[in-house]
Amino acid sequence: MPGSQRHDRELPPQPPQTLENQNQSRRSSPMAPPSMEGDRFKRWMKTYRTEVAASTSSILSTFVAYPLDSVKTRMQAYKFRTFIDCVQHTYRTEGPKSFWRGSTAPLASITLVRTVSFSIYQKAKYTYSDWWEASTGRAPLIDINTRYSRPNLATISCFGAAGATAGAAITVIACPFELTKLSAQISVLMARSNTSSVDDAVRRSYEQLGTFKTARNITKHRGVMGLYSGFHLHLTRDTLGTAIYFMTYESSKQLLATSRGNSPTHPLAVVIAGGLCGLVSWACIYPIDSAKSIYQRNCLTTGKGKVVKSPKIQFFNRRMYRGLGVSMARSCVVNAIFFSSFEFIKKRINALD
Repeated sequence: MPGSQRHDRELPPQPPQTLENQNQSRRSSPMAPPSMEGDRFKRWMKTYRTEVAASTSSILSTFVAYPLDSVKTRMQAYKFRTFIDCVQHTYRTEGPKSFWRGSTAPLASITLVRTVSFSIYQKAKYTYSDWWEASTGRAPLIDINTRYSRPNLATISCFGAAGATAGAAITVIACPFELTKLSAQISVLMARSNTSSVDDAVRRSYEQLGTFKTARNITKHRGVMGLYSGFHLHLTRDTLGTAIYFMTYESSKQLLATSRGNSPTHPLAVVIAGGLCGLVSWACIYPIDSAKSIYQRNCLTTGKGKVVKSPKIQFFNRRMYRGLGVSMARSCVVNAIFFSSFEFIKKRINALD
């Protein structure tokens, strides 16, 4: 009314509610903080970049090279004339799927083992480097990342000790998985072998079982501790092998990249160092691995309560090197793929803003 006073404050004119204004409202609303969620995710990725990179790379590399691992195990446990003979015999008698039989356990176990192993290795590497620096005033991890530097006693010792620590620690996790994998790979050969004994029913009971049924069968015939058959050989192999593995990888990468003034994650250096570390470590520990495979096969074909004699580790016995070529080829492929993927994923995670 013209004579009345308005006590309500006049509101300023409101802009039209366009799509852009609505989006700005949502972004400023306390109920929808996508930037905070994104920052939290990036922080999580950076904190666990080693674990994320190791698990992803492990799945990829294990699946690609699994058929070679299957052939290697068959050649260790049974007599074949050549690699081609083993492949042809397996394909003819068991079909193409047999090359991936038992891959479920390795995909799970190797992913878990590699993730834990790399996590332990990273922590051990920094711990030993700090100890060395406190004792000598020189840090191996600073040396290896210094341009034009070369491997020395400090860096080689640091990586070897960290690798041995990681290898020994993961054996507790890896042994049961590796035993079920071995059983799946050679189950048909065990069942069809021409030996006759009172344990025929035992060895035939493993034929073409899945991962979890194999584990139950091992427990049935040899008890829960049967899952750790060959643990002493597995521990020896992984402690020594992982030490050699990381010493070779880090030192090769340093020689191929850092000593030439390049980045330590130079792609070509990573591929070559990855393939080389697998070749060198397997060449050194292969007789131990062969003894482990033979011992575990004998445990699988023997009933509960029976003592299985551990085979001797013979470094100069040609028989202990059956399948070495296949194993080295497989290891070269696996590690070249693994480390290329591992370093690439870590670099991408580190680049997250």
